[in-house]
Amino acid sequence: MAIIKSVRGFTPQIGKNCFIADNAVIVGDVIIGDNCSIWFSAVIRGDVNSIRIGNHVNIQDGAVLHTLYQKSTILIGDYVSVGHNVTIHGATIRDYALVGMGSTVLDYAKVGEGAIVAAGALVLSKTEIEPYTIWAGVPAKFVKEMEQEQSIEINQRIAHNYEMYASWYQQEE
Repeated sequence: MAIIKSVRGFTPQIGKNCFIADNAVIVGDVIIGDNCSIWFSAVIRGDVNSIRIGNHVNIQDGAVLHTLYQKSTILIGDYVSVGHNVTIHGATIRDYALVGMGSTVLDYAKVGEGAIVAAGALVLSKTEIEPYTIWAGVPAKFVKEMEQEQSIEINQRIAHNYEMYASWYQQEE
């Protein structure tokens, strides 16, 4: 069973129709929207500040979300995919964005709507990634712009796929 724990008077709130993997950890000041999936070994640690996750978001295996005490917060929009082993620390990720496997997004960074952070990228603190762009590398740099429709189609399809994957586990319960 997942670890869902109150800390400092804050109890995580989880929306409707969410899949929470057996060994996921959700702690403290965390609000998760509807139709989300939190996968195996993901840690969402709202012990030192708030974490807000929109609807239709998938937080994949091994991801870690955390913040700075009394400083940074996490805000994740709708239809966002957070890849395997991603670290998000006190950043904002807008609707339809994708944060690729093994990447790190640091405090006060902003990932724009429909943007893609490539696998393994390091998004430095206070970086602002424009909507519908791809960033890659260490540190992450602008690679190219994307067509808005193409970005939304790709990122929304991935988000919907994760809702389908989550449904497979819920059928087994």
